[in-house]
Amino acid sequence: MRLKNMLLRTCLLGCLSASLAGPSAAADKRKASVLFPVAAMATWSEKSFAGETRYSVEQNEGKSVLRADSSGSASGLYHKLDLHAHQYPLLNWSWKIRQTVPAENPYLKTGDDFAARVYIVFPGRFFWQKRAIVYVWSDKLPVGTIIANAYTDRVAVIAVESGNRFAGIWRHEVRNYVADYRSYFHDEPDDPVAIAFMTDTDNTGSQAVAWYGDIFFSR
Repeated sequence: MRLKNMLLRTCLLGCLSASLAGPSAAADKRKASVLFPVAAMATWSEKSFAGETRYSVEQNEGKSVLRADSSGSASGLYHKLDLHAHQYPLLNWSWKIRQTVPAENPYLKTGDDFAARVYIVFPGRFFWQKRAIVYVWSDKLPVGTIIANAYTDRVAVIAVESGNRFAGIWRHEVRNYVADYRSYFHDEPDDPVAIAFMTDTDNTGSQAVAWYGDIFFSR
């Protein structure tokens, strides 16, 4: 049971259960992108692993953003997807952190905390067969580093930002998750089934504050 819970925590696999609520994001082939604005993200379903990270919409630098406050807690917001990976291979998002988690150690379960993460989850017949890519703002991993998650090698952790050089500054990211999937898993990805984000500090007992902007998939 403990192993199952650890796997669920690692890649938000609880979001893929039959209890998923809310409409999927259908990808219209005529569209250049599939957008999830902050207003929609605020209504996504929440999965708690240890207490609750507080998510709230606020105005920041003249735009609506989603603020995440974590104090020894770990919960994320997730949403089911219905789009084709090869039609929309680019994941775009913006984020900002107050500071990284100094006690982070991505190689150990006891240090598996990040100031900000964005997940993209891929299907599997059983929960232990699912795969995920997690883009993180790390304290220690150099930008571009790809490692296995501390709990399971079915989750790739990719450092998109590192350290506090850009703390307090909005960063706009674009990742080709299809290429990232091939690079780590040496396989072609199935269409993704969920997207999620989380700010968590439960393993280290730390505190973190992050902000998330709109998320969208593009060609």
